[in-house]
Amino acid sequence: MQFIDLKKQYEVLRAPINARVQAVLDHGQYIMGPEVKELETALAKYVGAKHCITVASGTEALLMSLMALGVQAGDEIITTSFTFIATAEVIVLLGAKPVFVDVLPDTCNIDASKIEAKITDRTRAIIPVSLYGQCGDMDEVNSIAARRGLAVIEDGAQSFGASYKGERSCNLSTLGCTSFFPSKPLGCYGDGGAVFTNDDTLAQALREIRVHGQSKRYYHTRVGVGGRMDTLQCAVVLGKLERFEWEVEQRIRIGNRYLAHLEDVRDVQTVTVRDDRTSVWAQFTIMVPNRESIIEKLKAAGVPTAIHYPRPIHQQPAYARYAAEGETPVSEWLAGRVLSLPMHPDLDDQMQDEVIKALRAALG
Repeated sequence: MQFIDLKKQYEVLRAPINARVQAVLDHGQYIMGPEVKELETALAKYVGAKHCITVASGTEALLMSLMALGVQAGDEIITTSFTFIATAEVIVLLGAKPVFVDVLPDTCNIDASKIEAKITDRTRAIIPVSLYGQCGDMDEVNSIAARRGLAVIEDGAQSFGASYKGERSCNLSTLGCTSFFPSKPLGCYGDGGAVFTNDDTLAQALREIRVHGQSKRYYHTRVGVGGRMDTLQCAVVLGKLERFEWEVEQRIRIGNRYLAHLEDVRDVQTVTVRDDRTSVWAQFTIMVPNRESIIEKLKAAGVPTAIHYPRPIHQQPAYARYAAEGETPVSEWLAGRVLSLPMHPDLDDQMQDEVIKALRAALG
């Protein structure tokens, strides 16, 4: 059993992906080839945003968004500690300070009621993370940001394809960022990502930043990075777009099936999906006691698992100075209990039943 079955996905999409990749090999424009603009147009239409700027990774998407906003050393950026390291990493790389707000115990997303207390005169932006495939309480976050004159960057690395009150993830705030890492809901075959915005000025800044700050060849108007998404990776995503709507539907169906079958399982807490939004379940994550014992029993039964994430960012040695122990208790509690089960659009009912049966047995 595969935790994420990319081989099965490729078997189904072999023809469109191979055709797209071959077209790039034939024309030879490996950097900023025509597939880059084609993908940006398709993704902007899908999300509903005016601009899509493809970039080298989800991490670059976040970093470049902060750069486009002019974030500098000494600025503060509010985000969560219960997320992948990249969310805070990009803040620190610019010399700014991550300010951690705790998450909600049921959705694992930022607790908007705790944001305002963390805002100071140094705060420049808020980065809510759409963890596990579901957007957080974006209306509340955006309302706070609007009152305080702050930008909002949605870290939608795990939620591309999800909806919030009828709108798509990555088109809910000042800037929306996503990742095309292979295991993501929409993945390439390497690294890739995108930034979405409806702001013309920010879009232009991002396009310059991704090519070393150039406004035209060898004329550098700002500090930038080598942040382009390769043409080959754009071709792969274009090939995958043919089946993406179906994959989103399957992720929602499989996630709902997990929820229904685990509802009565003692000692299992599942992530709550709010009624006004959907989750694309980048990971199907549960909370359990005695996690290590359960992992070993599932492994013995042939069920792969993962932990997203075993340690909050503020408990990582490189980031410990940014928050005191116990300051985000929900994040710390979750880190000790979260366990991700196999989840991908080609997970059939039989395989899913095997996972559920093995989990029930592991819990005794």
